[in-house]
Amino acid sequence: MGLLVRVIPCLDVNAGRVVKGTQFKALRDAGDPVALAAHYDREGADEIVFYDITASHEGRNTAVDLARAAAEEVFIPYTIGGGVRSASDMRAMLRAGADKVSVNSQAVRTPELISEGARRFGSQCVVLSVDVKRRGSGKPGWEVYLNGGRVNTGLDAIEWLVEGERRGAGEYVLNSMDSDGMETGYDLELISAVSERTSLPVIASGGAGHPDHMVEAVRAGASAVLAASIFHYAQYTVREVKDHLKEAGIPVR
Repeated sequence: MGLLVRVIPCLDVNAGRVVKGTQFKALRDAGDPVALAAHYDREGADEIVFYDITASHEGRNTAVDLARAAAEEVFIPYTIGGGVRSASDMRAMLRAGADKVSVNSQAVRTPELISEGARRFGSQCVVLSVDVKRRGSGKPGWEVYLNGGRVNTGLDAIEWLVEGERRGAGEYVLNSMDSDGMETGYDLELISAVSERTSLPVIASGGAGHPDHMVEAVRAGASAVLAASIFHYAQYTVREVKDHLKEAGIPVR
């Protein structure tokens, strides 16, 4: 825990609006993505993550327009992902203003995307996002899902993240589908398992319902905590979360 812990609001975007669901279902509207991101910027968020959550499933182009619009209003680092299929897509995102590009589905299908992105733009620009779910029938471990949680690859999540580090990813967004939107806490076992096997920063995602959950995630090995519902629906402010982390002895920005 040598680095200062980051607090990162996550904006899932569908048809130009921020939405939030539970376990990737029952989506609710949460507002305009750029306006909401600018609000979190003013609140003291360290970074913003935008995900176009249906781009890969629908085969649409990457959200370059969103990256460009965000650059006009958001003055903290931001990451954009969704439908990134090539290094050219990554370049377009970065040129439009994004600080980092998140790759997920296409990286699993074509792992060279990670390597090429790291070589061309630097590892610091390549975020490997992974949607994972515990194996069924009581089997240990987690499997990787694609296309917004619609496709189970059967790929072991930990082994995939180890390969992602080897290929040059700069950090992970580790999203537990089991916990997503439940507000019952992050999957601490998952965070610990990844932290033990890799050296990259882990951004914990999926399950935050209270600042205590952020404290637990950091103590399990996360370098940053990502949340959506608790910010979008005004349960807690970014400042309240940071103050809570500080009170727990966790250094924040």
